Amino acid sequence: MAFMSDTRTNSGVDNISTFRKMFHWEVPGERFISIMTAGNLATTQSLISQLEERTKAPGERKPSILAAPTMFQVANIIGATLRETIVARALTGDEASLPNAPNFKASVILGGQIKGMEPRLYLIYPEGNFIEASPETPFFQIGETKYGRPILVRGFESQMSFADITKLLMVSFDSTLKANLSVGLPLDLMLYRNDEFAAFHERRITADDPYFESISEGWSEALRNAFHSLPNYELDA
Repeated sequence: MAFMSDTRTNSGVDNISTFRKMFHWEVPGERFISIMTAGNLATTQSLISQLEERTKAPGERKPSILAAPTMFQVANIIGATLRETIVARALTGDEASLPNAPNFKASVILGGQIKGMEPRLYLIYPEGNFIEASPETPFFQIGETKYGRPILVRGFESQMSFADITKLLMVSFDSTLKANLSVGLPLDLMLYRNDEFAAFHERRITADDPYFESISEGWSEALRNAFHSLPNYELDA
């Protein structure tokens, strides 16, 4: 599995900050759990804090994602915690409902593996329900998706190497960065190989990263060359 997230949060063009949106937990030889968040910052930080607090003493703080027997149960725990967090933040007097709390909403991508089982990837919605990745839907996006999604849809292949997946993710994010100010560097990257129960590659990609700069410049040039190679439109026709 490959995970990539940006780090920009904003409450308008004059209030932009950098916060991590990718988090993971590992139990050596037993489980690996990673989540990425998008949406209201206070909601996502509260969610992470609650999940982290429960992992410190699983026997006393339940339910813990480090004690759940399956990734499906991990998704259930995170979904329920996310929904409870949104509802709690939306309380106004005697009223509390998700439709009345659009400013508190958040979503999560969950990926991981528990020993003896296959890796799993889920998209968790603000309402707490979720869907699982499949061969027909092999990847998920949250947050600002419309600019980078066409790159993934056209470029993704099921047998891609980690190097090619990373390159594709960088092209996708570069397209989003150029089109939307709400997404910004640095980017966080994490790669996971089946049955290792630990990330084997992690890095933060900053604005001066030479590889990302070469990808950005190369993709722009490749697009221009591809455009000029297309047949010209004949006005007389």
